[in-house]
Amino acid sequence: MTIPTTRSPTEAEIAAINAQHLIETPLRPADLLFVFGTRRDVEERVDEACRLWREGFFRWAIVSGGVTPGSDLSECEIIAGAMVARGVPADLILREDCAMNTGENVIFSLPIIDRALGLASIRSVICLGNTWTARRYPMTLHRHWPEVEKMLVMVDSFKTPRALWHTDAEFSRRMLHEWDKIEPYKARGFIAEWPVRERRDR
Repeated sequence: MTIPTTRSPTEAEIAAINAQHLIETPLRPADLLFVFGTRRDVEERVDEACRLWREGFFRWAIVSGGVTPGSDLSECEIIAGAMVARGVPADLILREDCAMNTGENVIFSLPIIDRALGLASIRSVICLGNTWTARRYPMTLHRHWPEVEKMLVMVDSFKTPRALWHTDAEFSRRMLHEWDKIEPYKARGFIAEWPVRERRDR
């Protein structure tokens, strides 16, 4: 399935997306890995989650995602099950299997995290998701959980280098679809500006 869009990005949009949306954050060990559910590039998502576990980048994980058309299993079941099969301890993975969008990923997951671990005990989170959605993951988390430090890890299966997304028609469609959500979502209070540059300067 492709995301419908007919427009091409301007040079200014390409520069803005590369600088503001595809944010590279310094990665260091975190208390929690937040795995946002997906139907696309599931293997890449699982590969990265398992790599982060093997390299000691998180103590706990939460996988969030409900049942989507074409599957009897929730995104959570598919991703968490694959993580466990590849060596991540099942008792370290919290599960949220109802969310149908990024906002629900966060809103539905926070009470689960609080009951299991206590939100106050979590000081840092790595957000793991699709490259094209990018900054919108931590921006959504920041809207509802501003106190915690956020890092971002992005994955995709495109052969095109990330900074050249605009040269691949499907990559460009997905990127522009997500980029166009940022300002309207901020205006509606769904997401909050994520002060990553301020954090880097500290």
